[in-house]
Amino acid sequence: MAFRGEWAALTAALLWAIASFLYARLGKQMPAIWLNWIKSSIAVGLIGLTLLLRPDAPPQIGFGLLGLLGLSGAIGIGLGDSLFFAALRDLGARRALLLEAISPPLAAVLALLFLQERLALAAWVGIFLTVGGVAWVIAERQADQAEMRLRRGVGLGLLAALAQAIGAVLSRAALLETSVSPLWSSLIRLTAGALLLLPYLLVKLAKGPVPPQSSSINQSSLFSLLRSGQFLLRLGVASVLGTYLGIWLQQTALKFTATGIAQALIATSPLFSLPIAVMMGERVSGRAVLGAVVALAGVWLLFAAGSGQ
Repeated sequence: MAFRGEWAALTAALLWAIASFLYARLGKQMPAIWLNWIKSSIAVGLIGLTLLLRPDAPPQIGFGLLGLLGLSGAIGIGLGDSLFFAALRDLGARRALLLEAISPPLAAVLALLFLQERLALAAWVGIFLTVGGVAWVIAERQADQAEMRLRRGVGLGLLAALAQAIGAVLSRAALLETSVSPLWSSLIRLTAGALLLLPYLLVKLAKGPVPPQSSSINQSSLFSLLRSGQFLLRLGVASVLGTYLGIWLQQTALKFTATGIAQALIATSPLFSLPIAVMMGERVSGRAVLGAVVALAGVWLLFAAGSGQ
């Protein structure tokens, strides 16, 4: 299918935008690391069920490439998503998504350095137009916010973008060397991300009562949240859209198009957040619309560059 990787990336961006608003609400009730581990575990279960129901044989993959995919998941999902969820709590969905927009140029530079993956000039222009448009949409002045929270959120968001860029490049490197399907690579990455967090969470859980703003949660609080129907519904929807389908589509994009292009298109999530924000009663300014037009121009440049590969 033409532009299979590009369309997968754009769909992943839409689903991640929806999920980010849900995760922003969930993050006010549950610490970021716990939220990341539970959504990753749900997605692992769903992918395992999907693999049982469809003819997709286990990949013939060496330990080196398996380790590369695992490291990609540990850094990009285990670390990157935890940092992003923490940034969501401080910045909200729209500003946190803005900071993810620096991941494409980071990924493209890393891919150039380590994979010798060169992009056409039009692709580079498209990347920076897309990122610039996204930044223009999200960096608009908003309501007053505590300076400490703002700085902390920006720092967490920048670290999340770096972790996700590294994870994307490692994943791309593994996918170039093997015929592993996007679904299997998603399972490997998510499992590695969840396993990275598990020992830390078990130690924290065993310590008993903790302050509300801590990155830990005690057993009583955890089970109380997991008995809430509304909380479970939001968590389930967010996990299916943003993690199960989102990671699957991301891996499809990285399999079928260049890293910089895939990451740039995935970074259009803030554009999809505009109609979501409107539906939630937020005002969208002319500046936001102009930024969306600039970013969409970048998207079309990326499509054009991808067709020439």
